[in-house]
Amino acid sequence: MDLATIIGMIGSISFLIVAMLLSGEIHRFFDIQSIFIVFGGSIFVVLANHDVAQFFSVGKVIVKAFVFKIEKPEELIEQAVDMADAARKGGFLALEETEISNSFMQKGVDMLVDGHDADVVRGTLKKDISLTAERHERGVGLMTALADIAPAMGMIGTLIGLVAMLANMDDPKSIGPAMAVALLTTLYGAFLANVIAIPIASKLKLRSAQERMNQELVLDAVLGIQDGQNPRVIEGLLKNYLAETKRNVKTTEEE
Repeated sequence: MDLATIIGMIGSISFLIVAMLLSGEIHRFFDIQSIFIVFGGSIFVVLANHDVAQFFSVGKVIVKAFVFKIEKPEELIEQAVDMADAARKGGFLALEETEISNSFMQKGVDMLVDGHDADVVRGTLKKDISLTAERHERGVGLMTALADIAPAMGMIGTLIGLVAMLANMDDPKSIGPAMAVALLTTLYGAFLANVIAIPIASKLKLRSAQERMNQELVLDAVLGIQDGQNPRVIEGLLKNYLAETKRNVKTTEEE
């Protein structure tokens, strides 16, 4: 569970609602016509820019911004050092019974156990990294497109409201509702883009970067183990992926 995303969104929406309540009548900020124009229009324009399968995968993409489990690099380094030590003592077959929670690391270890050479291991894992990054980019692209389109739909709604207002200037009662549509569509467009779409897109980019770093770390670990490098050398190499303040933290084995 990503508390930063949840707290940030709930907090921002709460402050907006409080501001509306302080204005006196919160129901004035809700307009069905404006909602249809901005939310409905934006969703269908995003659909027009993507294929159907990609569009309907957006639900799974959004969930990753709120719920995302990823191993800490320190945990991967510790496990890699343990496996390197086991491989030096008992060969690659000693890794066969190792419990590995990271699926990417498991794939690399399986290739070592199966006896693939370094070029095959490197090429296969790099391709996996590349394809994973592409999948993440498609998800980010969906939310970025929504962030770009929502304000534009808000502006279209504003123009619709202004046209309706100007067409009925002789009827004072119609001016207020038309102006409300004009202003609320702009509000909804800004809300959808800046409170929903942009934060989710940014968080998905962060998740993608975190996963890619872990995969690169695992790739170096697997290749180091295959090359028969000393576990301490592998540990020193992998700690370059950590922030400088964390590089001097000793592993359990060293302690």
